[in-house]
Amino acid sequence: MARELRRPSKIVDLHADTFLADWEDYDADELLAESVELLREVLDAAIYWEYTEIRFIHGKGKGILRKEVYKELEFYKNSGAIASYHPSYQNEDIVVVHIGL
Repeated sequence: MARELRRPSKIVDLHADTFLADWEDYDADELLAESVELLREVLDAAIYWEYTEIRFIHGKGKGILRKEVYKELEFYKNSGAIASYHPSYQNEDIVVVHIGL
């Protein structure tokens, strides 16, 4: 029996305090890893549900999360899983991912 992925939101905040109740118990590296894992899970689900576009909020800060998000998206693009990605024209704290053409 195939497992069906839950349909994700079209805008996802990758800041740990928005999806982890006990985020204060994690160190910075663990929080970053959890955010990247959420990106993977949601993006995989968006691909499964054949979304054409999804947006991820990575914020400003020191740019550590943004850098990891873009690195992960480059992997997805190079593997052919997504078509492209770019900063939102309205808000650079958000990356827009184009899944299909």
